[in-house]
Amino acid sequence: MPSVSTLNPDAALLVQLSDSHLFAEADGSLLGMNTRDSLQRVIERVRQQHPHIDLIVATGDLSQDGTLESYQAFRDLTQQIEAPARWIPGNHDEPQIMVHAAAHSDLLEPVVDVGNWRITLLDSAVPGSVPGYLQDSQLQLLAQALSEAPDRHHLVCFHHHPVSIGCAWMEPIGLRNPEALFAVLDRFPQVKALLWGHVHQEIDRERNGVRLLASPSTCIQFAPGSEDFKVSEQAPGYRWLRLHADGRLETGVERLVGFAFTVDYGSNGY
Repeated sequence: MPSVSTLNPDAALLVQLSDSHLFAEADGSLLGMNTRDSLQRVIERVRQQHPHIDLIVATGDLSQDGTLESYQAFRDLTQQIEAPARWIPGNHDEPQIMVHAAAHSDLLEPVVDVGNWRITLLDSAVPGSVPGYLQDSQLQLLAQALSEAPDRHHLVCFHHHPVSIGCAWMEPIGLRNPEALFAVLDRFPQVKALLWGHVHQEIDRERNGVRLLASPSTCIQFAPGSEDFKVSEQAPGYRWLRLHADGRLETGVERLVGFAFTVDYGSNGY
């Protein structure tokens, strides 16, 4: 099983980067925001705030256009952070192109042990579909990863939201079979947290003692509680997670400071 050595034996530090929506072109923009520029600025903030990181997790929609150039740009930019990384696809990604971009690396390895924790990364993306679905193979991967490490604490990551987040327009585009996911998770008390992307906003809840976490995008943010598609004025950001050896989890969201952006609803849409 792949593992990552931790700098601090008492707590591993993870950074989640999500929904970067990069383009082949360096000046590509989403609703008026240059997504490479916003990702670069988020990475700079990560490096300022966390000089020692054990693992980077990129939870989908790395690319907006699914091009090899966009994934190469994501890989190059994130390599400014000196830490191992893992990627999972979102609904905007092209998985086969991701495989090509991740060649000769561990970027797409779905299970990694970090300190006393096991991180399992599931593929919830469905080709040609915005909503997500966990195929039987992914549920089996999850059950195996959990059953083989009963003495570890577990963090499970994927792209689509498995619970309602209070945004009416996003209700139909989350995970379509959350009951199958929870049927597996509920069998294993060592699961501590779920972590996803897709929703471009901060979520921190609990279900049956398991933390439910979603995080900002490194580019545009969606307005919490919105009935229809709406972009928030909040700045791009990321989530950090400190995974303690005893199973405790500390986490928080950091955003860019002094970031000014005017949404352009008339430009290329989400």
